[in-house]
Amino acid sequence: MHPVVRGAGALGLAAVLATATAACESGSGSGTAKSGPSTASTTPAATASTATASTTGGVPPLPASLTGQQLSWQTCPAPSTAQGGDGSAPGAPWKCATLKAPLDYAEPDGQTIDLALIRAAATGTGGQPRIGSLIYNFGGPGGSGVVTLPALAKDYADLNTRYDLVSFDPRGVGNSAGVRCLDDAATDASAAVDGSPDDQAEVTALDAANSGYTAACEQNSGAVLPHVDTVSAARDLDLMRQVLGDPKLHYFGISYGTELGGVYAHQYPGNVGHLVMDAVVDPTKDPMQSALGQAKGFQLALENFMKACAAQAGPSCPTGQGGDEGTRRITDLLNGLDTAPLPTDGTRRLTQDLAVTGIAAALYNPNSWNALAVGLQEAMQGGTGTTLLALADAYTGRDQQGHYSNQSAANRAISCADDKSRYTATDVQGLLPTFRQASPVFGDFTAWGLTSCTGWPVQGSADLPEVSAPGSAPIVVIGNTGDPATPYEGAGAMARQLGAGVGVEVTLQGQGHGGYDSGNACLKQAVDQYLLADRVPAEGTTCS
Repeated sequence: MHPVVRGAGALGLAAVLATATAACESGSGSGTAKSGPSTASTTPAATASTATASTTGGVPPLPASLTGQQLSWQTCPAPSTAQGGDGSAPGAPWKCATLKAPLDYAEPDGQTIDLALIRAAATGTGGQPRIGSLIYNFGGPGGSGVVTLPALAKDYADLNTRYDLVSFDPRGVGNSAGVRCLDDAATDASAAVDGSPDDQAEVTALDAANSGYTAACEQNSGAVLPHVDTVSAARDLDLMRQVLGDPKLHYFGISYGTELGGVYAHQYPGNVGHLVMDAVVDPTKDPMQSALGQAKGFQLALENFMKACAAQAGPSCPTGQGGDEGTRRITDLLNGLDTAPLPTDGTRRLTQDLAVTGIAAALYNPNSWNALAVGLQEAMQGGTGTTLLALADAYTGRDQQGHYSNQSAANRAISCADDKSRYTATDVQGLLPTFRQASPVFGDFTAWGLTSCTGWPVQGSADLPEVSAPGSAPIVVIGNTGDPATPYEGAGAMARQLGAGVGVEVTLQGQGHGGYDSGNACLKQAVDQYLLADRVPAEGTTCS
């Protein structure tokens, strides 16, 4: 997905939730994801037969120096600043390696970049044979798979019995030729610019901030910016498949990772083995339509949160009975923050933009609704913004020392490399009434976020991603009816675009971004049977 409201870092957000849970003993407990088990081993390099790619578009074949690489799996270091994370190495069973890939696939014998990989080898528990590698992309775009997979691995422990669990930092992300833009202090200053301008002076300031950000990206990462597009990342996936020794790609894509999976299936339909899409990006919507869908999705999730808060906490719920009353309380808070940011337990203050970001962060997972209630109560009744600021920082990849990961820079670079659309302030001002009707809380911010690619030094590659995949093996497409960031309708659109007999839609009637890790036994069973026993779910399967 190309979210206007950026994706949260798994480790950072988990830490915030743990803190907020401790601060609200009367609320329900918050679950957090931790690492899982396994051991690592080496995997043979690709043979000549697996190095043959069934691709489209006349891409030159890759040299044997790339397809025949022997990966050296070593103990993983602590994450770099660009990757984010909590600063500690993942330890056993995780091993890390570096894969070389062409910077420009049009020149496969030319300059290469290093892609950072992580793996936990199949455990063999239960005596069933190993199937191969299962490669994950957790979305963003801009999230470090090297950090995220160990953090969430317990959710995939059953799959680890027969698959090597593998993830990576996509090109432009983390330690894979990571895009660099502003330094930490300049990023803080840029974030302080009002992201929902109310007058021409603020519009001018936002435009200047975007221009400054773009100039810094070009100065610090100009050589890589043209090559961080999703089509190139899909070609990286097929190179991984070959080097890992898998005749077919087995892949689990979440959020933006579903777009990457769809683009891969379009390019290499004959190489698809098992492919799961969870929290699906709608491939039929342009950036404006996607942003409007997100505004509606986050508003729906907010309303669902307010209903649950009222049912659980009654009169003490900071959003009252929810509905119009709750929305009014939140918009009153945000309007006040526009001119009078709140103090926190540090030197920084909670601004209107940071509050919206913190609220959005908490809506990704119902386990974080307790933290949102704490944050809103602090801000509305206590006059402090500590918890909402912490949620916002986790969301944007800012650690407690004030260092940023590169997830936001990578998100912008990948999005702008993919999308041809460029929106001006005049365009957005014409769209504001529609966005405000979709969401009084998130409408302005998602609309103004459309200007982030204006003036980008790289032209976007397409109006919409190509995901049709005739001839592919069946692909499981999961939609969650309460998903705020990738609204449910996107799953059906993706299944249709993949093609008849390829996209198989599965519905979860639930809340939050994604479904497999939600704890729903019905959905987990359907996906596990597909991945482990090759049983494709019946079309229209619904879990609640």
